[in-house]
Amino acid sequence: MHSEVVASRSADPSSPREGATTGPREGATVRGTAGGGRGPGGSPAVDAVSLAIIEQLQEDGRRPYAAIGKAVGLSEAAVRQRVQKLLDQGVMQIVAVTDPLTVGFRRQAMVGIDVEGDVDPVADALTAMPEAEYVVMTAGSHDLLVEIVCEDDDHLLDVINKRIRALPGVRSTESFVYLKLKKQTYMWGTR
Repeated sequence: MHSEVVASRSADPSSPREGATTGPREGATVRGTAGGGRGPGGSPAVDAVSLAIIEQLQEDGRRPYAAIGKAVGLSEAAVRQRVQKLLDQGVMQIVAVTDPLTVGFRRQAMVGIDVEGDVDPVADALTAMPEAEYVVMTAGSHDLLVEIVCEDDDHLLDVINKRIRALPGVRSTESFVYLKLKKQTYMWGTR
């Protein structure tokens, strides 16, 4: 589960860069899975080279394309093209991960939501909320899980009580307020 604010900015290889070997984004971290054609279930398929590129970016999202190319056996231009394809397919993101406490967000919670009827409209409404960092449909004891990042307890109460519970179809919610982060990793994409 994601428990840090993620400011998403997709890399644009056609944008001006400092020097020819500058990587995807300054100060960036990579999350995601890899992509090539289509795999089972219609998701993007991944070849070994794309996985190796993702692994390089997960180690250092600022790694220059030339260095990645040397590590995976491709030219800088070929790496740039593959990275753009992975971004365009929605297979990965290159993002800056911040500590919420340092940017004014003092309260985080995971909220389990039970829905009456179709889950999709509720999931879509949650996805549109700026406080919702992570929205997932589940097969567990709740229909949806949403990670909420807020400025304080009053903000969290407002989001849950006046916005989430007010959505048509929401039957009940259960909130899990974060007390301390023990582990956060994005390295799962290439295992």
